[in-house]
Order: sequence, then structure tokens, then C-alpha cells
Amino acid sequence: MKFGGTSLADMERIRHSARHIKREVDAGHQVAVVVSAMAGTTNQLVKWCEEASPMHDAREYDAVVSTGEQVSAGLLAIILQGMDISARSFSGWQVPIKTSDVHGAARIEDIDASDLNIRLNENQVCVVTGFQGISPNNRVTTLGRGGSDTSAVALAAAVKADRCDIYTDVDGVYTADPRIAPKAQRLERISFEEMLEMASLGAKVLQTRSVELAMAHGVRLAVRSSFADPDGPQSDSKNTNFGVPGTLVCDEDEIVEKQIVSGVTLVKAEAKITIRSVKDKPGVAAAVFGALAKEQIVVDMIVQNISDDGRQTDITFTVPDSEYDKAMAAVSNNEGRFEYESIKGAKGSAKISVIGVGMRSHAGVASSMFNALAEKGINIQLITTSEIKTSVLIEEEYAELAVRALHTYYGLDKKEG
Repeated sequence: MKFGGTSLADMERIRHSARHIKREVDAGHQVAVVVSAMAGTTNQLVKWCEEASPMHDAREYDAVVSTGEQVSAGLLAIILQGMDISARSFSGWQVPIKTSDVHGAARIEDIDASDLNIRLNENQVCVVTGFQGISPNNRVTTLGRGGSDTSAVALAAAVKADRCDIYTDVDGVYTADPRIAPKAQRLERISFEEMLEMASLGAKVLQTRSVELAMAHGVRLAVRSSFADPDGPQSDSKNTNFGVPGTLVCDEDEIVEKQIVSGVTLVKAEAKITIRSVKDKPGVAAAVFGALAKEQIVVDMIVQNISDDGRQTDITFTVPDSEYDKAMAAVSNNEGRFEYESIKGAKGSAKISVIGVGMRSHAGVASSMFNALAEKGINIQLITTSEIKTSVLIEEEYAELAVRALHTYYGLDKKEG
């Protein structure tokens, strides 16, 4: 079970989360818990490091910012003990969670779960700090963005857990953002691949990194709400069925009825840049995108059109609006690595994607998507496709209309009554 910062925001929220843990303990489960820092704590710790020195030592930075999770773990263990539940807290180095020595963005290399397994077999709840580990040099490390989710999945794999429940402020994965599409439905199950696409395409429920890790190790994830009634339905771990409110992220083989489209996602504030009449020769694409990579600019959609004579090509790509000026400068000042006629660009686009493993076995999903948008008078600027996803770039002012239109078109709207 993993609890994020909003689930541990204050003592009342920690007690509420502890009741979720007690429910699972009372159901006869062996429980390991991973915790984030209390909401707002890590931001304050980062701020103090920056005030101490703008050029602070990354090793000492990790020593400071990792303390937030220790507070959460200790407080939760104390509260569980007060409920007559055997519990103790572990820092990442005590498990140990062994990582690389890249401070601030370490990667988990190994977890020695032998001590945890002994304690779990003794029915002790192990409360482990997320987001952190220990380097080969015996220094505390932190895992960077989404680190606690990653810790939870890695720990679940290490102890061979039936499931990893991610408790957050939403009660599952929805077919679209309910704030945009009010008729969005909570999905009972979604495949790892679909969740990976949704996470990378704007769905904020799970971090991409943790889903990748879960898919690699076959760790079934459940997205659940920590705000729900802790005395509600219990899970059935005896046969690892998913009998609780939430969304199960699992292997595609566990999903009996595969919908053609499982979800519609939206990413706003996308900028489009087109380099026209680039002299087409080996290494041109590498030069263009190498210039962007040098500036740490993440490129998203890429489309290339080669002229009939094969001598010139137009290259179009998208970047976040916030990176637009830097990207324009990077490709303009390319120090002669490639020749072009002109560069044009504009901010204010949005990327709409439809995702579903059922797209593998159904033809015409892309064309039907284009028809649905055309019916609403929405023009498409760019198109990219993969085996289980089709994405289009449109003007941002039509973004929410497009999401609702596609959501209805693919039969994802919640049925009334």
C-alpha cells in the first residue's frame, strides 16, 4: 500500500490512512506500506536547501529532502501501534533499497527484502520511506519525480506482493478527465500498456516510471482513493481477485472484454515548429534533434515530409509552449549542421489522444477519429499513430470540445441511471 502526500497531509489524514491499513490487516493480509512526505514538506525542504546555497552539494541536498518521508513513516507507525497493530518504520537505507549514486535522480538497482519478509511473516506492518535509497558510497539518495510510486512498485516486486495499491486523491483511472468530460467513467481494469500511454499523455494518476517498472516485473497495480471510507469493501488476496473500488492496472490477458478505445487524453500548451525545405541527406534528422537535445528540450510529435525529388524535406515537431523560444533558437543557431529555407512556428495547440488495446484488432479507428472531429468543425494540424494510440494536434481553443466529442463518439459516456 502506498500513500502520497495528500493522503498524509496532517494528523487527521494520517489516522484516516492508518484505518485503511487496519482494514487490510484485519482481513488477514501481510502488509507493507510506502509513504511520501506530508503534503508541502518536500517543497519546504527544497526551498531551505536553495536558501542555504544556490550551488548546494547534491549529496547533502538528498540528506535534507529525504527527511520528509521519515517523519511520515514514523508518525504512521506510531498511530498503527496505537491501534494495537504491530508496526515499525524503515528508512530506505535500512531495508536496504540500493540505488545508483546519481543524487536527486537515482535509480533503484536492487532491494534486499529478506528482513522485510521475516517481519511480514510475523504479521508486522513494515512502513517504508518512499523516494529514497542508499548509494554504493553509503549516502542517502533520492529518486526524483514520482519516486515514491517507483519505490512502492519496486518494493512490491521485491516481496512478491499480490498487488500494489496506490492510494491517492482520486478513486481510479477514468476514461477522460472528469473536469472536462463530466460523463467520464472509472475503468475497472486497464492494461499496463494503456496506462503507460495515458500517463505519458497527460493523465496524472500514475507516474510513467512506476508503470514501466510494474509492467517489467508484472506487479499488478490498483489505483484507489485514500479519501474513501476505510471501513468499505475489503480486497480478496487469497485468489488475488480485485474486489475493491478502484482501477486495476494489469496484464492485457486479465482483461476479458477489450474496448476499442479505453480513454481520451488531453495535453494543452503545445507549440508546433516547422523547418521548411531542409536539404535531405544522411544525418539531417540527427542534427536537428541533436541541437534540441543539447538544450534538454523534450520533443513530442514528429512528422517528416520528403519532396518528390527526394532532395528536400519539411520537418515538423512539437514541444511544450514553455520551451518554444528555446527550441526556435536551438534550430536557428545550428552552426551550419543543416541547411533550410525557413522556420515557422506557433504556440497554443493541444494534443488529443485516443488509447485502447482493442485498436490492435480493429481497423479504421484513426479515420473514425478524424470524422468525429470533422463533424465538430475541428481542423487537424498533425497526426501520429502507434499500435494502441492515435494522437492529433489541434487548436487549443477546441481542445475540451474535442475530448467530449470523442468520448461520446467511442461510447465512453457514463450511462444515466
